Amino acid sequence: MSLAHTQRMRLGPDGLKDGRHNSARSRVGQTGRVKRSRFEQIVDDVLSELPEDVIAQVDNLHVVVEDWPTRVQDPEGEGLLGIYEGVSLADRGIDYYGFSPDRIVIFRGPHRQLGLSESELRDEIRTTVLHEIAHHLGIDDSRLHELGWD
Repeated sequence: MSLAHTQRMRLGPDGLKDGRHNSARSRVGQTGRVKRSRFEQIVDDVLSELPEDVIAQVDNLHVVVEDWPTRVQDPEGEGLLGIYEGVSLADRGIDYYGFSPDRIVIFRGPHRQLGLSESELRDEIRTTVLHEIAHHLGIDDSRLHELGWD
């Protein structure tokens, strides 16, 4: 059984349609030049700053950076920022063993397209990582919405 949960963005002419980063259009290119190594370092930094009680709950999980989502990952082409692929801890039974690690994929291209400053990019990556880790822990989208993490 495999579940995929996603953190999506929807770009409009003035940035994200949900109102965040309304000045993104005028700043496109600020993070458009962030090299892959720097982007990966930001993801690593965000992961290293996670609370110890969260880290203690994570099990059989890899976090990777890819440039763009595949058509399978983002069939509507909505602009995935990240995706969790796997079986959440809440859905694992006693027979869950011997499986390949779950994956969280953070997509570099869609994040770069937001045109954020590096500080804002870091905050957006942090939000995406936390959103996907929440899915790994078994928190669904409706609960994330209640918590303001959608």
